[in-house]
Amino acid sequence: MNKYDYLIVGAGFFGATLAYELEKRGKSVWVIDKRDHIGGNCYTENVEGVHVHRYGAHIFHTSDKEIWDWVNQFAEFRHFVNSPIANYNGELYSLPFNMWTFHQLWGVKTPEEAKRKIESQKYTGKITNLEEQARSMVGDDIYYKLIKGYTEKQWGKKCTELPASIIKRLPVRFTWDNNYFNDKYQGIPIGGYTQIFEKLLENVRVSLSTDFFEDRDYYEKISERIIYTGPIDRFYDFKFGKLEYRSLRWENELMDTDSFQGHPVMNFTDDQTPYTRIVEHKFFDNQNQKKTYVSKEYSCDYNGENDPYYPIRDEVNTQIYSQYKEMSKTNHKYIFGGRLGTYAYYDMHQIIAQAMTTLDKILWDEVTQN
Repeated sequence: MNKYDYLIVGAGFFGATLAYELEKRGKSVWVIDKRDHIGGNCYTENVEGVHVHRYGAHIFHTSDKEIWDWVNQFAEFRHFVNSPIANYNGELYSLPFNMWTFHQLWGVKTPEEAKRKIESQKYTGKITNLEEQARSMVGDDIYYKLIKGYTEKQWGKKCTELPASIIKRLPVRFTWDNNYFNDKYQGIPIGGYTQIFEKLLENVRVSLSTDFFEDRDYYEKISERIIYTGPIDRFYDFKFGKLEYRSLRWENELMDTDSFQGHPVMNFTDDQTPYTRIVEHKFFDNQNQKKTYVSKEYSCDYNGENDPYYPIRDEVNTQIYSQYKEMSKTNHKYIFGGRLGTYAYYDMHQIIAQAMTTLDKILWDEVTQN
């Protein structure tokens, strides 16, 4: 029986980064994933020449030059600025909230005019929920047109039932700047993300459509250590209860036209439109095909059968996770990481940084144990 230094459960950015870095240091590594492809939620596929982000739009952004240089080893990135459009019952507004948004709403032309307008609408009472927090930051017009409907669809709850903390870092800019992110480096790999994972894993054994839990004893026997990126509550057989997530589903369509909405991402912020946004994938890669591929994105409940995307980090779930986290510290054969393994929402650059920090700890453990 071959024995591996590391078995990695999950071929997303956390697992693939560690697989690459460990193999480069002479470690034997086996990566398994229950999906039929590598790349996790970043997986992209070619549909009649259009590079489709199967699990929703992914824009790489970071201000960390080391992370940016590292990922650029594996693909050429096209500079891409994320500037979604908000559609409220057919009225179109720029995002994130900036002077273009305020001009479209009220006709104002200066930051002072915009500030006075917002100030005149602000909620000034006690803040106990998301609605009151948002209204205290941006006033009623922005809240009711551009926040309320979208947020309630996204989370499946009324804004009055959601914690204020969710929206405390809402970006509000008094400049004419539609760039959603503030990071120094922003882009999307030309040709999609899958090529990155192919290069990360090219010297590593990879088994797809393989469920760790179907033969857990075997995987433990053939590996010195296991890096686990799946749901941490599933790993412990839901001992302390199930962690809650929001999930997503998509309605996809290949259209016989060169453009459907003329923009990569349009958010639908009213409460009548059932989906949260429409993604038109060809604009991520600036492609000129005569066809286009669009995805309507719906937020939905996580039921254990669909994919978990967004952790619901309220007080109850945070307490449940803390118990799993404490238990994980006692199992030195396992290393938990990634979004699901640590019950947190991370962007791609943050996951790579988490993997690099984990790598340092792994290498330090090897030194101190020898």
